[in-house]
Amino acid sequence: MKLLPVLEPATDESCCTPAGPPALGPEEAQQRALVFKALADPNRLRLLSIVKAGESGEACVCDLTEPLDLGQPTVSHHLKVLVEAGLLHREKRGTWAYYSLVPGALEQTAGLLATL
Repeated sequence: MKLLPVLEPATDESCCTPAGPPALGPEEAQQRALVFKALADPNRLRLLSIVKAGESGEACVCDLTEPLDLGQPTVSHHLKVLVEAGLLHREKRGTWAYYSLVPGALEQTAGLLATL
């Protein structure tokens, strides 16, 4: 049986130098993942669509349960996720909460993958 020679590891370190800008940092990756997670749910996408299409670009939480055929606690949870992701703004008026798109949030979200 013929033995093959043992190869030494390459010592040229130029092959291991990063070729571009630094990778995404942990905090920025966490924020982007939060946005993608928020968008990964069909009910949340529908909520964004309803709010965007609403008169004057906003919607009352009282008008969001029926179109989704979901209970108020579930809709409130989805809205909270969208607010935490920076996509919706919440404004309390009396006993009701009104939601509107954060200005520029959809455009910024559209560019998240392009800037990886």
